[in-house]
Amino acid sequence: MFSQFIESHLSSSLELIGRLDSLIAPATEIAELMISSLAKGGTVFWFGNGGSASDAENLAAELAGRFAFDRDPLSSFSLTANSSIFSAIANDYGYENVFSRQVKGYVKPNDVVVGITTSGKSINVTNGLSEAKRIGAQTVAFTGEHTELLSFVNLTLAIPSTITAHIQEAHIILGQAICGSIETNLFKKLND
Repeated sequence: MFSQFIESHLSSSLELIGRLDSLIAPATEIAELMISSLAKGGTVFWFGNGGSASDAENLAAELAGRFAFDRDPLSSFSLTANSSIFSAIANDYGYENVFSRQVKGYVKPNDVVVGITTSGKSINVTNGLSEAKRIGAQTVAFTGEHTELLSFVNLTLAIPSTITAHIQEAHIILGQAICGSIETNLFKKLND
């Protein structure tokens, strides 16, 4: 029984991963958008709920730290990482405002804001992206098949699935590919 579930999960995960090449174009556009912002002194901000919060922290670290080789740090932050700010805003202004309030305080028009929502329906994520759009920043949504509430963002990376685990797996695969592309294009030529 355990091995059947694991085999089924891996099989469906691999099937989805085999279709991710259809997202090379939007992933490339997202990388180019971030490169343009970072090259002009902008910052990439990331946020999401649950596993997507962890993905936001992971991807922010890939840019602020390093991905594949030593280089200067890039300005990249996760708005999920400070538990005091997060819980204070949730307590005082409501959970739906935990990202929008931080976006309002930190984000500038030259920045890129990435909201991660596997369902495409997380109100705190859509509120954060909406505030970023109001400020004039570039907005990116990492999501699954449901994009109806995210039509206002500049770029969308929509994974063709409704299974949360698989959407998260694909987000981290493509997110790391985007971060690697940014690092390579800003600091090192592919042929080095």
